[in-house]
Amino acid sequence: MICIGTSGFNHDDWVDTFYPADLPKHKWLVHYAHEFDTCEIDSTYHAVPKPANLRTMARKTGDAFLFSIKANQEMTDRTEGNEAIFDAFREAIEPLVEMRRLGCVLALFPYTFQLNRQNWDYLKVFKQRLNTLPVVVEFRNGQWLRDEVFGWLRNLGLGFCCVDESLVPKRPTPAEATGQISYVRFPGRGRSGKRQPAGKHDYTYSRAELAEWMPRIRKLESMSDRTFIFAGNHARGQAIGTVHQLRTMLA
Repeated sequence: MICIGTSGFNHDDWVDTFYPADLPKHKWLVHYAHEFDTCEIDSTYHAVPKPANLRTMARKTGDAFLFSIKANQEMTDRTEGNEAIFDAFREAIEPLVEMRRLGCVLALFPYTFQLNRQNWDYLKVFKQRLNTLPVVVEFRNGQWLRDEVFGWLRNLGLGFCCVDESLVPKRPTPAEATGQISYVRFPGRGRSGKRQPAGKHDYTYSRAELAEWMPRIRKLESMSDRTFIFAGNHARGQAIGTVHQLRTMLA
């Protein structure tokens, strides 16, 4: 099964592009859920929400709608002295677990999280602390993009996040599924600058660029029970068009 959505929904510059100008902000998620069946929530990376907030969000969407929740930055940017944040995070997302609306937890590890024994052991701790929750990891350091690492992740029961971004020069982004969930992110290929303050997220994917991913997505689909795909080129609502293109090409 393939679920396609966007990275976040609460973008002010989507007004008139996706959200009607007269639609109150508290109804944006309701509107979004009529169009999509999943959403990647970024706000949890910056702050752990109250459980009631996530329960309210779930109630605004249909019974089949799934949320991908980013792990808090204290869980991924630190490897020591952060056990309490795991407790708070698990408590926060419990309503989604109870309502069967949690697609997975996405853990984005920074470039400084290098491939070494200490960090590998931390991945084991990370999985243990989240217990049975489905977890997908994204590495920003290309050192991790090795076949033996994918094997380790399979043994741990951690999913691997495939990103439309080259972390290793002259090497295409690997399409690997290491768990029951496969995951693909299209963050955009823009560059930061005065004309593009949104950086890589201010980008429109061409059909040819997305077509490169079609065989990879089909491979991931065959290797897992569910495949999540999220468009993160959210500037000015470009992610909406990316999702529509992907749907058409996959159909």
